[in-house]
Amino acid sequence: MAVPAIVTVFSALADETRLDIVTRLADGETTLSELAAHYDTSIQAVSKHLSVLEDAGVVSRRREAQRRPVRLEAEVFDLMTKWIERYRQNSEDRYRRLDRLLAQLDDQTPGNDQGATT
Repeated sequence: MAVPAIVTVFSALADETRLDIVTRLADGETTLSELAAHYDTSIQAVSKHLSVLEDAGVVSRRREAQRRPVRLEAEVFDLMTKWIERYRQNSEDRYRRLDRLLAQLDDQTPGNDQGATT
């Protein structure tokens, strides 16, 4: 997933309503009308939220006769997890190097005789 794409996904999920929609879709696909029933807003407003999520690749809609179910695209979350994991690993590596450096500095500090008594 390219950086601009990941930014789009995170931006889409930054909205409280869209994040709630994603949470609801984690339980299974549903329709726009069923989703809109959970919000104190119009169907058009919920549809706009779905369009943002769809443009980011977080959800998809398909047609089944008269019904247009909305489903969560879990693959996007797998890609996000990989992206986050890469940066988490980099941060952990930096902290380990910092810990080693601080330990070395502590060992080199005058008067730091761990076995000495005063």
